[in-house]
Amino acid sequence: MSSTTGATSFTARIGRIEISATMAINNEATRLRSQGVDLADLGAGEPHFTTPEHIKQACIEAVQQNFSKYTPVAGFKELREALVARHHQDFGSEYSFDETIVTTGGKSALFNTFQVMIDHGDEVIIPVPYWVSFKDMVEYCGGKCSFVTTRAEEGFRLTAAMIEQAITPKTRIILLNSPNNPSGAVVSQKDLKAIVHLAASRGIYVMSDECYVYLDYTGKPFSLGSLKEYKNSLLLMGSLSKTYAMTGWRLGFAMAPKAVIGQLQKLQSQSTSNPTSIVQKAGLAAVSGSQQCVADMRAEYIKLRDRIIAGLRTIPGVKVNVPQGAFYAFPDVSEIVDRVGIDTVQLTSRLLRDGHVVGVPGEAFGMPGHIRFSYASSAENIDRGIERVRTFFASL
Repeated sequence: MSSTTGATSFTARIGRIEISATMAINNEATRLRSQGVDLADLGAGEPHFTTPEHIKQACIEAVQQNFSKYTPVAGFKELREALVARHHQDFGSEYSFDETIVTTGGKSALFNTFQVMIDHGDEVIIPVPYWVSFKDMVEYCGGKCSFVTTRAEEGFRLTAAMIEQAITPKTRIILLNSPNNPSGAVVSQKDLKAIVHLAASRGIYVMSDECYVYLDYTGKPFSLGSLKEYKNSLLLMGSLSKTYAMTGWRLGFAMAPKAVIGQLQKLQSQSTSNPTSIVQKAGLAAVSGSQQCVADMRAEYIKLRDRIIAGLRTIPGVKVNVPQGAFYAFPDVSEIVDRVGIDTVQLTSRLLRDGHVVGVPGEAFGMPGHIRFSYASSAENIDRGIERVRTFFASL
């Protein structure tokens, strides 16, 4: 049944989803900035670094060389082969170019894969906290979310035993996101292997959103693609956005069994078609060139992480874990919420309006009582934001 707004009728499926909470926050922040309000933005889900120069130059050269025609829907072969080579070198995976598709951003890879793999009534197990779009993507294609809640006091640890309790005969996919947005938690290699083994033994796919895979501060980055014996059960989702500071370029990829990639190509051929040609050239330079920029950004994020965590821990009523990856802090502010008698959505809204700090409420990630703050920012902005948060919370 379609939904109706005024005289206009819309499909039922569009009524299943909501505007991204991060988009709503950003819209309000934009409105305040237009009024001249000075904001400390700790809400951004993107690197504060500029795209490395060699990547930009590759795009400029592509324009100058008139690389402006359609490419194959799945991306031109040289880029797909370079993605495979990079993944093999970094993680020991064994994919071929025809088991890889290039997409218009990592979000497109996720969305399309859900559309291809999930039918009405199929269930997807999603650990909590989760990235804001997971729930809506699953529900848009008629699937059902089965949530597994992790606990802050246990470091947001996810185990195979927790996953097993959520499995039903309708479970189609187990969705993993490590390092995690918003908590920064990293699932241990032991737990990841146990989860994948469990899934494979039940005929269930594991979808791994590895958007932040290179921003793992626990040691050498780890991809489920290294578990080669489980390759037929794995759906790997990748993105160049966070790794190379290329969020606006919109370039992602998926690695999966050849039959799955074939279906993704079919869907992409009838929607976006190929990713932007010149952006693909930039992506080629990113994955095949020097990776020093990745190491440099990672080292800087660790310093910024330590800075924001130290600051948050000086604020009364705030508890926070040390994130093991990504670039977010996810403090528990439930003591303040309970004392004031409001929810985290209201608290974050007032923090923006009256405290002039941008954050994202935990409700957006399935975990009320928390606020996500991004430390993908300058040290000065982090210090300014922390001081404003301290002042605002003290005024409540």
